[in-house]
Amino acid sequence: MTAKPLPAYVIAARRTALGRVGGLHRSRRLEELSAPLVSAVLRDAKVDAGRVDELILGNTTAGGNPARLVALAAGLPETVSALTVDRQCGSGLDAILLAIGHVGAGDCEIAVAGGAESVSTAPWRIAKPRSLYQTPHFISLEPAVTDPFDGVPFEAAEALALRLGIGRGRQDAWVLKSHARAEKAREDRRFVGEILPLRSTADEARDQSAVDPTPGDVERERPFAPPTGTLTPANTSTPHDGAAFVLVVSEAVWSELGRPPALRLIASATQGVGAEDEAAAPAAAMKKLYGRLNGFDRSAIRTIEIGETSAAQALALAEAMELDADSLNPAGGGVVRGHPLGATGAVLVVRLFTDLVREHDGSSRYGAVVQGTFGGLGIAALFEAVGRN
Repeated sequence: MTAKPLPAYVIAARRTALGRVGGLHRSRRLEELSAPLVSAVLRDAKVDAGRVDELILGNTTAGGNPARLVALAAGLPETVSALTVDRQCGSGLDAILLAIGHVGAGDCEIAVAGGAESVSTAPWRIAKPRSLYQTPHFISLEPAVTDPFDGVPFEAAEALALRLGIGRGRQDAWVLKSHARAEKAREDRRFVGEILPLRSTADEARDQSAVDPTPGDVERERPFAPPTGTLTPANTSTPHDGAAFVLVVSEAVWSELGRPPALRLIASATQGVGAEDEAAAPAAAMKKLYGRLNGFDRSAIRTIEIGETSAAQALALAEAMELDADSLNPAGGGVVRGHPLGATGAVLVVRLFTDLVREHDGSSRYGAVVQGTFGGLGIAALFEAVGRN
């Protein structure tokens, strides 16, 4: 007989601004991006670092077990367990779900979890030549990338757009709307409390690629696959540096702290698809998640954060799940912020924490995050905001 998981609560959530590779965070190592966030979520929740039992980190580029380095750099006790997870773009979300699972199993009381990528300072990976006569060559940071210097695995998304009839006009319109949402959110100071500036400058408080382009800027971009391709540098996301972390606690700790507003996981699901169809993996994961909700009213889910690698992927999710496109990424998405690889899914949870907890307006208690990964995997999770009267 399987024991029912104990309740677990996400009570604090922070992220850095996301920076272009070689840009905002160009000289920051992974622990320099991560340690201030770990300290911030503990400070926000008024939890002493000495009480943390575990740190789980999603990362795809550093190698080894950088979670241990992050834990020590953040001043956590040497006794704290540290685990690094690599499921490509889903790593940060997986880390958070693992932390919730460990707390729910009673294995720990307090866990810090999230994702971080410092692509700018990550080790280079070089393929060993097959013979003495071959020249070593760089290996892409992510598999299935057509051009290792481009970073955009557009072939699956291009095929998805063609199959569903999602033309470039719709994709470009999505991008412009997403940028407009991000700009309005910035003007409304909706990222205050979510983004932790690592220095006291304006650049550190906003995502570097959120530039609010004009329609002409978007239209002038050349497609990756001319002459008929629809995906361009403007309607896809590119690798970025950044980090995001949350604090997960048991019900006993939550009660001890006064039952502060928090997120509680309702259900999650992971689903694989054919590698050639990887752009459709988020929709597959959402369908599996919905199948686990046992009569739950899907219309109650008003906010869905997707870490889209292309506008086509986001539009395909909306179409497949019959969603109102306005419910997706209400403050902009990956085509605006960029794609911090293994940190992407953690950024989504931090964004949802802002949507449902930090700025709760009473309109909805439920929200979902969904993330596709390279190789054809999708991860989806449904959360509920709790702790409010």
